[in-house]
Amino acid sequence: MSNLALESIDLTKVYRRGSVRALSNVSLEVKRGGVFTLLGRNGAGKTTFLRIASTQLLPTRGQVFVFGYDVVEEADFVREDVAVLPQEAMPIPPYTPWDHVYHTLVIRGVPRAEAKRRALEALEELELLEYKDRPADRLSGGLRQRTLVAMALATKASLLFLDEPTLGLDPVSRRRVWEVVRERCRSGSTIVLTTHYLDEAEVLSDEVAILDGGKVLTKGSVEELKAKVKESVKVEVVNGFSEEELTSFGRIIKVADRLKVLTDEGAAEELLKLAVRRKAKVRTSPISLEDLFVDLCGPEDDER
Repeated sequence: MSNLALESIDLTKVYRRGSVRALSNVSLEVKRGGVFTLLGRNGAGKTTFLRIASTQLLPTRGQVFVFGYDVVEEADFVREDVAVLPQEAMPIPPYTPWDHVYHTLVIRGVPRAEAKRRALEALEELELLEYKDRPADRLSGGLRQRTLVAMALATKASLLFLDEPTLGLDPVSRRRVWEVVRERCRSGSTIVLTTHYLDEAEVLSDEVAILDGGKVLTKGSVEELKAKVKESVKVEVVNGFSEEELTSFGRIIKVADRLKVLTDEGAAEELLKLAVRRKAKVRTSPISLEDLFVDLCGPEDDER
């Protein structure tokens, strides 16, 4: 048996009679039993990839296999093994969190007694029990989002596609979702995740692929990707230095109103000593996945 949960081979998707190429020759391998994260800006092709891999959208060219099944030719077999949390999903206002989770399981063919047990388990894991009988239109945005996450995770599908699952959640709720996601992986599920939160990707991911313009820029484990940045230290500078002055300490990346200096430990120490003398506000930290992402794709305000 293959150790791959998902494999794409030269996957290409073209919209609008060839004028928009959402994916271009994307080849990826997702191993069983971990979290594989797709990173990229809006329009990078992440959601298109998930929709094709979950049998919701046909590719223009290329193939995708889920547990060895072709997602086009053997879609019915694929659907038995997958569950999806779409980014655009919304709860149905008259229904409660209990209704959403329980009926999701019944529709998937789970026996009613088992569906009740698993619905309660999922609601408890996502800390929704006290809200389980409250109509969705009386829930906060964060509670509605956690209800959607509970619907997907309660399925215990072999392969879960989670498209921006923590969007709009507060930090505490985000971390609770992280815990449940990792628990699902320990139980044998494989998760393909998209997220805009780079700290989330760094904490959760076993492997990461960065997409831009429908193409894979790089892929690997978090540590492998961070090692691609040649510098080892990042110094964020709020005030006290001009951009020209900082160039002598390392490579400069401008993000919003702050300057980031990517450098080595020796130069970072010199910069910190000078900042102390000037009473400037700076902060130092190791290189992160965010630094590689910005290095490859540019900052969010980059108008490339």
